[in-house]
Amino acid sequence: MRKIFFVLTILSLITYMACDDGDVLDVELDFDNEFLVCGSNGLVFYKTKSNPSESLSVKISELDNLNDILTVGDNNVYRDTFNLSATNKLNYRTYSNSTLPNDIFCNDIPNSEAIIIEDYEAISGYVVIETKLTEDDNDGIPSLLEDLNGDGDLTNDDTDNDGIPNYLDADDDGDNVLTKDENPDPDGNNNPDDAQDSDGDGIPDYLDNDDDNDGVFTRDEENESQDNNPANDIINPDVGPDYLNPEVMTTVPATSYRAHNITKEFKVSITVHDFDLTVISYDILDFGTLNDSEISSNLKTETLSPVFN
Repeated sequence: MRKIFFVLTILSLITYMACDDGDVLDVELDFDNEFLVCGSNGLVFYKTKSNPSESLSVKISELDNLNDILTVGDNNVYRDTFNLSATNKLNYRTYSNSTLPNDIFCNDIPNSEAIIIEDYEAISGYVVIETKLTEDDNDGIPSLLEDLNGDGDLTNDDTDNDGIPNYLDADDDGDNVLTKDENPDPDGNNNPDDAQDSDGDGIPDYLDNDDDNDGVFTRDEENESQDNNPANDIINPDVGPDYLNPEVMTTVPATSYRAHNITKEFKVSITVHDFDLTVISYDILDFGTLNDSEISSNLKTETLSPVFN
């Protein structure tokens, strides 16, 4: 009997070790991937669930407001590490409520409707917060294909030398006709290899500052109205806009470029490392990504004003 008991004990231990990768099996942090945020003088990132009612939250006291983690560096990335402590906390809570109220975090007075059964707090570990900013001029050309010199650096491709790299420039050639309006991708396959080339000079219209090759810059062919839009200046309707009519060479020098808006997308992700909540522990927990609705709409666009030359 001792031998049988000993063998069973060893088998049980092996089975436990094989299954136990840091998690206690009767507790599972099963939450949606997206989290919300609130607070000032300390941010709380949190997510909740029902059936059963639970919450998982990370509080970082060093962060004053959301802009702290939306301020990215030259590489459009923010990344920082915070040690869990008495002021930087990871909490897993269970509740007796069947449905949790919406405002259980970041209130001066805790919501009395939320009845906590258990509150587990990690006393060690660390949190990594990373924000990646993606900007786009929405000109119909994928940003990666605006790397004209092929060096992997999108910031040094500026066809019109207006101070705005092509991937953020809605008018890449500075002719005051927006790139998206110069038919840069006729077959719609997200590749400008078939871009319109009106004068057949080997330069697509969206990169050509003289689209009809008549010796007059497209931006200067504003004969009917000087509004930084050569597309609405049409002497001969049978041919089309003057900037595409080589027979029209009337010149009205432009004095400025068109300002335009770009879109900005922030992806905020959090991972929590090497923590123990008593009932469950992890080497790495993917806390998820910030719900886009938490980011103010005025941060999602920016108006760029090109430098005229």
